[in-house]
Amino acid sequence: MWVKLCCLLLYFLALFVLARVFEAVAWYESGFLATQLVDPVALSFRKLRTILECRGLGYSGLPEKKDVRELVEKSGDLTEGELYSALKEEEASESVSSTNFSGEMHFYELVEDTKDGIWLVQVIANDRSPLVGKVHWEKMVKKVSRFGIRTGTFNCSSDPRYCKRRGWLKSTLIMSVPQTSTSKGKVMLKEYSGRKIEVEHIFKWITAHAASRIKTIYNSEHLKEEWNKSDQYRVKIYLFANLDQPPAFFSALSVKFTGRVEFIFVNVENWDNKSYMAEIGIYKTPSYILRTPEGIYRYGNNTGEFISLRAMDSFLRSLQPEVNDLFVLSLVLVNLMAWMDLFITQGATIKRFVVLISTLGTYNSLLIISWLPVLGFLQLPYLDSFYEYSLKLFRYSNTTTLASWVRADWMFYSSHPALFLSTYLGHGLLIDYFEKKRRRNNNTDEVNANNLEWLSSLWDWYTSYLFHPIASFQHFPFDSDWDEDPDLFLERLAFPDLWLHPLIPTDYIKNLPMWRFKCLGVHSDEEMLETFPDSESDSDSENKEVFSSDKEVSEDDELSTFHGCSEAERQCGIETCSCASKYCHHEPCERKARSYGSYSSAGDMEPDWSAWPSDMLHCTECVVCLENFASGCLLMGLPCGHVFHQNCIVMWLAGGRHCCPVCRWASYKKKQPYTHPQPLSSEPPS
Repeated sequence: MWVKLCCLLLYFLALFVLARVFEAVAWYESGFLATQLVDPVALSFRKLRTILECRGLGYSGLPEKKDVRELVEKSGDLTEGELYSALKEEEASESVSSTNFSGEMHFYELVEDTKDGIWLVQVIANDRSPLVGKVHWEKMVKKVSRFGIRTGTFNCSSDPRYCKRRGWLKSTLIMSVPQTSTSKGKVMLKEYSGRKIEVEHIFKWITAHAASRIKTIYNSEHLKEEWNKSDQYRVKIYLFANLDQPPAFFSALSVKFTGRVEFIFVNVENWDNKSYMAEIGIYKTPSYILRTPEGIYRYGNNTGEFISLRAMDSFLRSLQPEVNDLFVLSLVLVNLMAWMDLFITQGATIKRFVVLISTLGTYNSLLIISWLPVLGFLQLPYLDSFYEYSLKLFRYSNTTTLASWVRADWMFYSSHPALFLSTYLGHGLLIDYFEKKRRRNNNTDEVNANNLEWLSSLWDWYTSYLFHPIASFQHFPFDSDWDEDPDLFLERLAFPDLWLHPLIPTDYIKNLPMWRFKCLGVHSDEEMLETFPDSESDSDSENKEVFSSDKEVSEDDELSTFHGCSEAERQCGIETCSCASKYCHHEPCERKARSYGSYSSAGDMEPDWSAWPSDMLHCTECVVCLENFASGCLLMGLPCGHVFHQNCIVMWLAGGRHCCPVCRWASYKKKQPYTHPQPLSSEPPS
């Protein structure tokens, strides 16, 4: 998880540097920066009209270029970045969809129950033609959609009773606007009563009703009273301008931020005394002033602060965010981080996508689960001060120059999604290249694995889980690795964890018995490291094999030994023979003894079997490395009773082969303890 987070931070840093490179290239080619002001006199009539449409100001009664230019100057300073964005938006000319309402419930759910937006609905009466024609309606939809106004069509033929109850007996236009200034307040429906069915007249009617919600100040006394008043609004934005009404984007934002930010329009058209404006620091008009408890901020002085709906919306969201804004931001970041797994994971292509799906499910599930207590935490009435301090921190951090660069980059990349996706893909391919190079240096085999090999291993793990379920045979506690590696906790919570990670954990290896190999007559100070709990209760006499001390063996004794070895052979099975020693000279028995580590040399010393756990088979050779046990070496036993070098068997088990190399018994399952054969009697049979 931390690796993916670091990769995502590197990607954001690369985007920031790339945006500065683009600015340098634009400055080198054109000689201006995005924050540089543009003189409206040098612009054509078409560009001036485009700027007015983006700001939401009507120009239908202004036939001359001079009047249009003055209107642009009255609404705010024009920068190169705003001009570029407006021209690009006009060239895009994307078709905007309009909603077709199916009935009363659909209309109520989208229009009357939506408290933070403006709707424009064309009602078509039964057996009547629409008030606005198809061509003009498409232009209307495209024009108002720039300001976040949603559109729809309600055909009364789908629900005539509702139209009759509402009084919609003829085709008309309906506009829904929040009635109060509180969040989630009531919605009022207004009907268009104008005679001229033209786009500009309808748009002027819409902006007039939207502007009526904004508090308007006409004199300095009223401004002084409002400026010094303290009410529920902690953030206020003032527009000082010489206009009849505020621009449409300003009015649309007042609806969008209802209950969070108060919008105030100061009309200075007929002011004779502007001394109080100078007292509060307003020396020029038009000016967009943000007033917070921390001070005054002049909007438009930093990078990306354009006089447009999108730029100011991004600015206000960063200052006064909703919980939903933070959730959407965290959702985007978490999914961008999860998609890094597609490039970090090495091996087969199918494996990459399976791991990606698992990571997406895990991260999104954890995100939703973690947001639930946060939402409950914010509902507590005693956390108002914490909420205010959090918003204060947002306001301090998002009014800096660095924050303005970040907002400008966000608007740039969001308007160019192809560039954003291509840079993300390029960053991922670089991560894939370096990760593949690192793993090749570490000699990992999964880099060259193909799809068939990985699917085969996946099937092996799945069948191993089905036919060999995990059985815990440890009787003592062990420490958890979750404190050391937080990724393990996330992996255990993944829903499709069944096929993505090893189905048999390796925790059982540290609980297998270990001890030192000793020989009789060799004095060693090293003690046994770890045994099964049952071995402590067994006496030493049960763990030792008693052999005859006579040097001379008679023919009867040899015959008795031969029969005893055969009996031991039937008891031990093919894997081992506990009587495989220098006292057993029978050829088959000697051959089986040598196959599992016999000490057939006459000069070898007798192993000290008392140091062995009672349920371990006696042997002197490791079948993994095919070398004899040296005195003092560390041994490890499996539940089946077979014994190996500790290093050899740990490497065997850690490689994914969770079974005994000799008998193939599962290394994580219990087995009935092995009972050693009784020592042979030295007396000949009667």
